[in-house]
Amino acid sequence: MKLAKWTTTGIGLLGRGALAALLAAGSLLLPADHARADSGGSIRVALYADIGSKYKSTVPLITLQSEQSLSLLPAAGGSPLLSVPAQNKVRVSLDGFRVKVLETPSWQSAADAAKKLQSASNKPQIFMTARGGGKVYQLYTGGYASESAANNGLSAVLKAGLPIPEGQTPAVAGTKHLSAGAYSTLEEAQAVVGSLTTAGLDAWPVFVSGEGGSARTEVWVGEASSDSELAAVSASAAALLPQLPLTPVAPGTPGLIIRMDAGLDFSSEVQAFHYLLSGNDTKFIVSGNEKGILLTERSKRIYRGDMELGNLNGSLSVINVVPLEQYLYAVVGGEVSSSWPEEALKAQAVAARSYALSQGTRFEVANVVDTTLSQVYNGIGAEAPAIIKAVDATAGEVLKSGGKVVEAVFSSNSGGVTADPSEVWNSGGSNYGSVVSAEDVAGAGSSKKWYYVLLDSGVSGYAREDNIKLTGSKTAAGLPLATATTKDVNIRPLPVADSSAAPSGKLNPGQNAVVLNQVYESGNYSWIKGPYSSAELLKSLAGKTSGTLPSSITSLEVTRRGPSGRAVEVKANGQILQVKYPDLFRASFGGLPSTLFDIVPAGSYTVLGADGSTAAIGSSGSAGVLSASGQVTSGGSGTVVMGADQTSRVVTGSPGFYFIGWGYGHGLGMSQWGVKGMADKGYDYKQILQHYFNNVTIIKE
Repeated sequence: MKLAKWTTTGIGLLGRGALAALLAAGSLLLPADHARADSGGSIRVALYADIGSKYKSTVPLITLQSEQSLSLLPAAGGSPLLSVPAQNKVRVSLDGFRVKVLETPSWQSAADAAKKLQSASNKPQIFMTARGGGKVYQLYTGGYASESAANNGLSAVLKAGLPIPEGQTPAVAGTKHLSAGAYSTLEEAQAVVGSLTTAGLDAWPVFVSGEGGSARTEVWVGEASSDSELAAVSASAAALLPQLPLTPVAPGTPGLIIRMDAGLDFSSEVQAFHYLLSGNDTKFIVSGNEKGILLTERSKRIYRGDMELGNLNGSLSVINVVPLEQYLYAVVGGEVSSSWPEEALKAQAVAARSYALSQGTRFEVANVVDTTLSQVYNGIGAEAPAIIKAVDATAGEVLKSGGKVVEAVFSSNSGGVTADPSEVWNSGGSNYGSVVSAEDVAGAGSSKKWYYVLLDSGVSGYAREDNIKLTGSKTAAGLPLATATTKDVNIRPLPVADSSAAPSGKLNPGQNAVVLNQVYESGNYSWIKGPYSSAELLKSLAGKTSGTLPSSITSLEVTRRGPSGRAVEVKANGQILQVKYPDLFRASFGGLPSTLFDIVPAGSYTVLGADGSTAAIGSSGSAGVLSASGQVTSGGSGTVVMGADQTSRVVTGSPGFYFIGWGYGHGLGMSQWGVKGMADKGYDYKQILQHYFNNVTIIKE
């Protein structure tokens, strides 16, 4: 197909004034001068897609930009269609239902109306076109997934009280178009568009996909939502331009409609070309470069490789097609710190490569997604020289077992022991098993320790070790005393500095507090959550368990554990909470870091004494102490309980439940902090991987 530049010979699209403005802004499309890069050895990463129950992350439009020029071409390959100059933004959305609100020669009027719609949670967009040689701004809302949704949007627009120009009425715009024929060059198409827009009709140049990567240039007219509206557009065009035959565009025709966006910023006029993907299963490629492609809507991340843009299940899909090894640069950098030892980075690289290659077409249009549902993938910004070195040093290496690439799953911290598959999925797996991961303590790192203390007022909580000091004295029961090292030390409800939670109390120099225990600051190695009330737990459990939940939870306990000690059965009021698989307990109880936890009632405790006896302490009565022998001197709120393991706690008198746990994540397979700890001790990456995965060999593919 012969391509043409957007030059002054093609002024029909926007008129001379609009074209001059675009030239000044440097926003013209140029003819593409390079083809799509070879995609051999690539992986497909879904950034946005609606894949039903497997994955759903959608956005109405995207904005792309690069430090170098980008090419746009059909997904099937073939010749590039257009080139986007360096630093220029382009937008992409679906050719769907919208509400055309108004048309005005004043950008400011369109922007003011857009801001009013935006404040009412509508989705305004401003496009620019031409009328009689001058610029005109068209304000829309949408897109909408259906005509019904667009009609609801129309109702919202009509209620917004906007100053609609005389003779105009907001209306639903749709996906039905007329074709004014095919043209050998883009310039010829622009001239026809100019004739149509001068006559008062809406028209645009369109690239229509053909077989084998071919494309032809057409002109499409109108955006009707029904056949009767399309017939009206046809009749109007025939009356205005009888010499120009128009035919309906076949439903589902894959095309790329080229429009001009003037609504990137509603505070000042900023323009960019806007491509609308029309038709079912339409796909186009934005071919990348060594500087990457910036995707504004994905936290302004920059990605290597190409972007495949399509219409999938009525939503805009954005698939990053990137060479596997370059994908791993970002994955390893997103999963672990580049400051970790080289052997730890190598182990992560081999595991991540194995996981990616084991996925096949799990997500139908993609191999993986960019979230923790697969592996964290944040683009070039996550890369670092040490990461790239580790990936390159292990290039092509994977874990294999029985001739197949192992799905090498991993989590942040296993809390000292990795999970057995039965504790996560309710099923087994020959490559995973519960193994000791003592080096997980590396996750605590330089974290401060916290003292669990009881104040004279009966309030208990946590104080960070650098804010209090031991006095050297002890209580009659042998518990150490401490005091503050500075004024107004916060006693916090949990061992973490959290400005959103009010302190439980204050401790000042000269005042003593009883030290009951010392713990690591809550993090990925160990943590304390709660107390959660019955109402909070029931709200979190709703929809995550089968069977009927009690009206109130009075008791909650782990009644069965798996090989690693993780909770696989929990009872509320003596009844089993039925979950599809054990790892779902994390979400069921408000987002716990792991399932390696104990449940401790805030208002009462059952304590094991040194002689094997147990005693239960309730939340009523006066304060007292439970000795290690299990004998209660007096019970009730403020009671200090001491177990056979020499740990002590306080009965708070308030209802609810604490979760005291270890680890972060599902715990299956490789523990990332354990990997770091093993590397610190001198283990190489192959030893590390073979510690965490059973029956595997490391093979360079």
